Amino acid sequence: MDNSQNLSYKAGQARGQAQEKGNQMMDRAANAAQSAKESLQEAGQQMQAKAQGAADAVKNATGLNK
Repeated sequence: MDNSQNLSYKAGQARGQAQEKGNQMMDRAANAAQSAKESLQEAGQQMQAKAQGAADAVKNATGLNK
């Protein structure tokens, strides 16, 4: 293998490694985004449940729930 073939081979290897690292970073970003979405959904559901509980407590306290 002459020098130009060796350099070409090494450049191809470096390109492949860079692509793999880029794919890994994209996967990590997608996983982080999915995790954040799920956390926000859970927080929203908890807030909704608390708001409903507060509304029910007000209705019970004022006699509107009868």
